[in-house]
Amino acid sequence: MVDKDHITIRDEQGNEHEYEVEAVFEMGGQHYTMISSGQEMEIMRIEEHNGSQSLVNATEDEIEQLVAAYEIAINADENFPEQ
Repeated sequence: MVDKDHITIRDEQGNEHEYEVEAVFEMGGQHYTMISSGQEMEIMRIEEHNGSQSLVNATEDEIEQLVAAYEIAINADENFPEQ
């Protein structure tokens, strides 16, 4: 079993929420992470400012593009012959 990284995110009200990092990936020059709270999955954009990173909500357009790219990758993997 692979141990996953965990992160804590503070919401607008100051409440802390624990998430598992499911994946980190790049598309179109932007970096994204897929995180899970156990109840829901979210895709966040990783932004860098002065050497520190922060997570911001991905736009609906970004999410649609990421899901489309993921589906293409899954279909390509299914059609790739095993060696």
